Amino acid sequence: MSGHGTPIPMTSRPCGPLSGVADVPGDKSISHRSLILGALCVGETRITGLLEGEDVLDTAKAMRAFGATVTDHGGGEWSVQGVGVGGFAEPDQVIDCGNSGTGVRLIMGAMATCPISVTFTGDASLNGRPMGRVTDPLALFGTQAVGRAGGRLPMTLVGAAEPVPVRYTVPVPSAQVKSAVLLAGLNAPGQTVVIEKEATRDHTERMLQGFGAELSVAETEEGRVITLNGQPELQPQTIVVPRDPSSAAFPVCAAIITPGSDVLVPNIGLNPTRAGLFETLQEMGADLTFENMREEGGEPVADLRAKFSPDLKGIAVPPARAASMIDEYPVLSVVAAFAEGVTDMQGVKELRVKESDRIDAMAKGLRAAGVGVDEGPDWWKVTGLGHGNVPGGVTAESQLDHRIAMAFMVMGMATQKPMSVDDGSPIATSFPIFEPLMAGLGAQIVRANS
Repeated sequence: MSGHGTPIPMTSRPCGPLSGVADVPGDKSISHRSLILGALCVGETRITGLLEGEDVLDTAKAMRAFGATVTDHGGGEWSVQGVGVGGFAEPDQVIDCGNSGTGVRLIMGAMATCPISVTFTGDASLNGRPMGRVTDPLALFGTQAVGRAGGRLPMTLVGAAEPVPVRYTVPVPSAQVKSAVLLAGLNAPGQTVVIEKEATRDHTERMLQGFGAELSVAETEEGRVITLNGQPELQPQTIVVPRDPSSAAFPVCAAIITPGSDVLVPNIGLNPTRAGLFETLQEMGADLTFENMREEGGEPVADLRAKFSPDLKGIAVPPARAASMIDEYPVLSVVAAFAEGVTDMQGVKELRVKESDRIDAMAKGLRAAGVGVDEGPDWWKVTGLGHGNVPGGVTAESQLDHRIAMAFMVMGMATQKPMSVDDGSPIATSFPIFEPLMAGLGAQIVRANS
């Protein structure tokens, strides 16, 4: 059962060609950060194209609870009247972050160096996810955390009254951990330094610089060294949120595996720390092209055209690419099922601790649908059956994970028999218009009893 309502079983039936324009929602990562950094400014930040999924709306509610004025003007237009760095007020209620690991970890970072106490909770999925990877580095600033066994929510954080700057090497590639430490460093004196051995999505660094923080990035023998000067006065901004490449992945992959398809996905953010899936698909032989390349708000943007690709080949995905496409492996594994040969995905242990254990969830569903999967702690391999040869005809468990649910809905568009999921309700957390958008392209996705 979802934390946001009763389960919604869904079925995706084999369909004809997908065609048309897929206007996917705004980027989730940038939407979260726009609200949080807007709340840390003095003055009004204007946001256009905000993703209005449940995850981001929960972050908006949280910023209001900390004292910021967050206003929905309609049509994806929002404004945030901030309280300044270190200006968060103590909420008078528990902060419920729903299904969002990004939301809760970034908000924890933003409040960790404010002298306030905050209790966080979420839905059943989020409350099962580990928070120690964020609360451990935040403790270096002087923040205290008390939660359930295993460092899980519900959890109360007591912000550091006299924070100290931190130098921290991120132990595993995680943009959430890096971002939490940088946001905590905003209200710490001196320089906070974060070192990444493998680069992860850099929206936080780009946006901090855009808001006026003194931040530098250097490539060294230690890795990618990010240095932030604490206690800046952030300047409010006007932000145009690009479309989310992680959401674009679903209509793109659906078009690639569905015969006769030709789909245009406009205005997609192509930040190099996010675009690994598209590079991987092209290496597999996908007919994927980038049109109208440009830059908006410091982020590279293009229109993506995806066409049916009948001659996909399995490849070894470089482990170094994992951080740039970690959320896209579930739907990549669906594409791999329709390729010839083995698609080998290594260095992906982060998938084990997302909204679900995504390797386990996809492996179970794919195997039930007739596709061979081998797996280990930080790798998995999908043995493709080639176009037209994937049986389908089963119900997979979404495990309260929006990306698992959408991946199996994409799969059902090209299997021999329909694919179902036990609960599609989590899709609303990141892609609330998924069903009507895909229907507009020609997909046949139905809810149970509809």
